[in-house]
Amino acid sequence: MKTALLWFKTDLRLEDNETLMKAMAQCKQLVPVYCFDEAHFETTSFGFKKTGTFRAQFLLESLQDLDKNLREIGSGLLILRGKPEVEIPKIVRLYKAQKVFAKREVAYEEKHTEQRVQNELWKLKCEMETFSTSTLYHAEDLPFSINNIPDVFTTFRKKTEKDALIRPIFERPLAIHSPEIPEMNLPSLTELDLTPQEADSRAALVFKGGESEAIKRLNYYLFESKKIATYKETRNGMVGGDYSSKFSAWLALGCLSPRLIYVQLKKYEAQFGANDSTYWLIFELLWRDFFRFMFKKHQTKLFQASGITEGKKIPKAVSEKLLLDWINGTTGVDFIDANMRELKKTGFMSNRGRQNVASYFCNDLQLDWRIGASYFEEQLIDYDVCSNWGNWAYLAGVGNDPRENRYFNIEKQASDYDKNKAFRNLWLKE
Repeated sequence: MKTALLWFKTDLRLEDNETLMKAMAQCKQLVPVYCFDEAHFETTSFGFKKTGTFRAQFLLESLQDLDKNLREIGSGLLILRGKPEVEIPKIVRLYKAQKVFAKREVAYEEKHTEQRVQNELWKLKCEMETFSTSTLYHAEDLPFSINNIPDVFTTFRKKTEKDALIRPIFERPLAIHSPEIPEMNLPSLTELDLTPQEADSRAALVFKGGESEAIKRLNYYLFESKKIATYKETRNGMVGGDYSSKFSAWLALGCLSPRLIYVQLKKYEAQFGANDSTYWLIFELLWRDFFRFMFKKHQTKLFQASGITEGKKIPKAVSEKLLLDWINGTTGVDFIDANMRELKKTGFMSNRGRQNVASYFCNDLQLDWRIGASYFEEQLIDYDVCSNWGNWAYLAGVGNDPRENRYFNIEKQASDYDKNKAFRNLWLKE
């Protein structure tokens, strides 16, 4: 095959990218493209933008880095804007491409976009081939079919760890043959109808997008600082850059693959020894896999008020004041307010914070959990559709949890995890 398009989405990397390697194996020249899907910058029915400033900025940085890395090996990244089902076929015609290679989607909207593109490509007699590139374990290697995956994480984890293998990674290519790719033309935040926001000096970490930064962070956390050695003890921290791995933003855009983390972790263990903390990072990656497989299994259910539960949970009427107080960190509950201000100012929040503010939203304020999930979708720099909506449904009691009521005692949580008020003092002072 002479020419193919490589459609990058949330797999913005060269290392361990099956889509890229399979495309290179099947064709003489590749045209790498990324499409700014206009639907990703719309306002949702809940009143929030699908992509906010922090993630958009991180995306722009990630695309710059991908273009740089591609140009070093003879290619480059072509930027498109609009509807993928319109823009991708245009480039197929322009380059006379015979095939499009892309990452396989699992969530409802993303799958529909993929299908619309495929329908238009068929009209051009152009095939599309997709690959699963987001998980630690490949769906085909699980010890159960997608429809039979257990809805309880512990059951899923034990059986998967016992009976499934993690595939080896795909090496980074040394050269790609491409036609001449014009210089990259990225839109600005303003052109994406977003307002640039100044960095807050209190941010836990300065996140910079791109595979190069992802690999730097991976090396730092495992080998330079060896912070991984105490991950299980520190992961519930709230202040600073090193209490947790902070890999999530790079994982969400696919600047880093979970299997590369696994491979490097095994190197670390071979050199310095394994412990509960090294295992716990794999445990967290498995949670990420689990939510992705749940979306393959349950499809639209995890976007509905009743989630995957039998009983219909009727969302409470929205109180604009309660919602705005929660968003702005003015509820009067200091632990909730500190976390919500961190999210608003930085696009990031600790795992401990996320669980508490979601529990407070669902149980104390008794608001529709989907509104909270939609606000997180706009704000989070590390937003991942499956992890975000899966976790919110879980905390709202309509997701993957055998317990009906996951209520967090906020005062107890604050005294357990912010004993000396270091976190609250940091974010509540103006």
